[in-house]
Amino acid sequence: MEHLALYRKYRPKNLEDVVGQEHITKALANQIASGKLGHAYLFTGPRGIGKTSIARIFAKAVNCENNHNGSPCGECPTCKRLEGESDINVIEIDAASNNRVDDVREIREKVKFLPVGAKYKVYIIDEVHMLTDSAFNALLKTLEEPPAHVIFILATTEVHKLPATILSRCVRFDFRLVSVAELVKLLKKIFDEEKVSYEEDALRLIASAGEGSVRDTLSIADCVISYSDGKVTKDNVLKVLGTTDYDLLLNFYSLMLSKDIGGVLAFIDELDKTGKNLSVFVRELSKHARNLLVVSSCKNPNEILNLPVEVFERYREQASAVEEKKLLSFMQVFASAENELRYTLSPRLLLETLSLSAMLGEAVADAKKN
Repeated sequence: MEHLALYRKYRPKNLEDVVGQEHITKALANQIASGKLGHAYLFTGPRGIGKTSIARIFAKAVNCENNHNGSPCGECPTCKRLEGESDINVIEIDAASNNRVDDVREIREKVKFLPVGAKYKVYIIDEVHMLTDSAFNALLKTLEEPPAHVIFILATTEVHKLPATILSRCVRFDFRLVSVAELVKLLKKIFDEEKVSYEEDALRLIASAGEGSVRDTLSIADCVISYSDGKVTKDNVLKVLGTTDYDLLLNFYSLMLSKDIGGVLAFIDELDKTGKNLSVFVRELSKHARNLLVVSSCKNPNEILNLPVEVFERYREQASAVEEKKLLSFMQVFASAENELRYTLSPRLLLETLSLSAMLGEAVADAKKN
């Protein structure tokens, strides 16, 4: 049997299954249940958080013969027919490759025709910001006064590129990144269904690496499962991602805070010998400083960081030993040099310079001048 990627296999089938977008799913469910539907919707937000999935569910729900609290029943003839990707009543258009004015004119001609065996024709235009100016102008009139049987759903990751005239004609929903806690909960559910054993710390690492994107998180989980031999462990995740263990970051910062120049240089030498991606390490050093800043300044820091209890205690201990101003300096030094490190001919030398500059309290600009 052909393998199906996790993000496709576990794509939500109804609004209740969508993770982390309750503010949107509840509003849409209420509109569907009451019958007070808009004629044009704008879904905006980062990649991989459910914009297209919710658009497809919405398209089914508005046509469902027996929807449950705004979600499609999945059992009626209309729902079963709409499961197929080729149904003529739900038209998905990729604006990245269909962005010309002629493509929009074709839509304008086709919206006149009534849906077949359904209440509505739903046009889902993905990456709508890719349309040309003339294409937007051609879409404008149709978007403002479409036929009663047509609903438009525009999806984009770059809403700032849309003309104000388009924005003003849509009901806008802003999608948000999904929290690490919610992603961990989803991973547990999926791993249990897939009968994959796992360590709790491994799931936290996968969820954190997903950076709020459900699709990215499940893609990483797919890679880790393929690599692992029967059980997903923290070490397996670290090897697949090339990321750094908590212990390494804590130990490296301990050396910097104690101004142990020899220890820092020896640490970097060991990283280099083991083949560690130093660009990734620099990004994690900046993130570690940010995490320490969260611990020292926020009221409930582990609700933000979602670290294992024993690791969080070590973070708390380290955060108490350094001033917030110093942590901010570390963040600035490592974050500003991340891109430079990717292209330098000597990443090790640059990392050593960055680390010593941060440790000794020198500004990056001054270090470069000298």
